[in-house]
Amino acid sequence: MVEKRTQPLARDAMAYVLAGGRGSRLKELTDRRAKPAVYFGGKARIIDFALSNALNSGIRRIGVATQYKAHSLIRHLQRGWNFFRPERNESFDILPASQRVSETQWYEGTADAVFQNIDIIEDHGVEYMVILAGDHIYKMDYELMLQQHVDSGADVTIGCLEVPRMEATGFGVMHVDNEDRIIAFVEKPADPPGIPGNPDMALASMGIYVFHTKFLMDMLRRDAADPKSSRDFGKDIIPYIVEHGKAVAHRFTRSCVRSDFEREAYWRDVGTIDAYWQANIDLTHVTPELDIYDSTWPIWTFAEIKPPAKFVHDDENRRGSATSSLVSGDCIISGAALNRSLLFTGVRVNSYSRLENAVVLPDVTVGRHTILRNVVIDSRVVIPEGLVVGDDPELDAKRFRRSENGVCLITQPMIDKLGM
Repeated sequence: MVEKRTQPLARDAMAYVLAGGRGSRLKELTDRRAKPAVYFGGKARIIDFALSNALNSGIRRIGVATQYKAHSLIRHLQRGWNFFRPERNESFDILPASQRVSETQWYEGTADAVFQNIDIIEDHGVEYMVILAGDHIYKMDYELMLQQHVDSGADVTIGCLEVPRMEATGFGVMHVDNEDRIIAFVEKPADPPGIPGNPDMALASMGIYVFHTKFLMDMLRRDAADPKSSRDFGKDIIPYIVEHGKAVAHRFTRSCVRSDFEREAYWRDVGTIDAYWQANIDLTHVTPELDIYDSTWPIWTFAEIKPPAKFVHDDENRRGSATSSLVSGDCIISGAALNRSLLFTGVRVNSYSRLENAVVLPDVTVGRHTILRNVVIDSRVVIPEGLVVGDDPELDAKRFRRSENGVCLITQPMIDKLGM
C-alpha cells in the first residue's frame, strides 16, 4: 500500500539557483552585472522569476550560487530576499564561488557549483533538490514537477519545453519514449529527435532538474572524482543518468502557471539584446503573453519606497503623456511623449522628447528634444539634448551597439564618446 502524502513535497525540498553566468550575448548590459541581475519588467531582475516560482511553489529553503561580477546580484538578493526566517525552518543562502574546495578552484561548471557546497546542502537535511537556472523568464509550479518525480520513481526529472523540432538545434534535446522516459540526451543536435506521436515537435531542456538529495550527492561525488568530466549537468551528470539510471521528462505545460489572460505557456530566454528588448516591449501589449499583474502568483523583488510616477505640462507639443506603456515609480515625464515603452524606476524624460519602443533602465535622464526609437538604455545613462536614435541605421551602428533587428543598446561610455 502506497503511503499517502500529508503535506506538499516542496516543504521538504531545496531550490538551488545557478546564477553565476555572464550572459555575454547581452553585450554591455552584462559588463557590470551577471545576467540573472539584469533588470526586467519595470521593477524586477531576471533572477526574481526563478526565486518567485520557488517561493510561490512552497519551497522555503533556497540557495543561490553566484560567480561572475556578482556584486549587484548579491546586493539585490540581500535587499529583496532577506525575509526568510530560520525559526520557521526557512533559509536563504547566497553562495559565491569562494574556493571552499581548493585555494585555486572557482566553480568549474554547473555541477561543480553544487558540489562545492555539498556540506551546506546536507546540513539542511532536505529530501529533494530542485536545480534551477537563474536567467529565464517564466512562471512555474515546481510542486507539480516534484510530484511527477516521486510518482514516476525517476532518478532525475528534467523540465522540458515543447518547441518546433528544427528550432531545438540550440538546446539540449530529450529523446523520449511513449511514457516520457528519456532514452537519449543530445546536446544542440543538427537533426533533433521528434516527440512520439508529435514528430514535428521536440523536447528541449529548460535547465531545471529534480533529484532526491542523496542520489544527487552521490552523482556529484562520482563526477568530481572523474578527471575527464567538465563538471556540468548537461554535458556530464544528465547523460550519465540517462545511460545508467532512470531519467524522465517533465513537460512545462503540466506545471506552467497561467492567469485567465495567458493563453500559451510562456518561457523566454532573454539572452540576446533583441530577445531582451522584445520580451520587455511585449509587456506593453493590451493583453501580454506574460501576466505580471497576476496577484495569485506574484513576482517578488526588492520593493523600493519611491514616490508615484508623475506626468506634467499640458501645452501643445509639450504634454507629458504615455500610451501603451509601463511607467514605474519615481518617473517624471515632463512634457514628453511615450509610446510602447517600458520605464524602470527613477527615469526622467524632459520636454519635447519622444520615446517609442524604448526599454529604459533605472535612473536614466533623457534630455530635451530627443527622439529615441527601438532602444535599450542602460541604467544611470544621461541622454544629451537633441539626440536622435532610430532614424539612421548606419549612424546608429557607428555610435551604439545595434542588433541584427535594429535595436540600439545605449550605455554611458557610448554617450561620452559622442562629445555632445
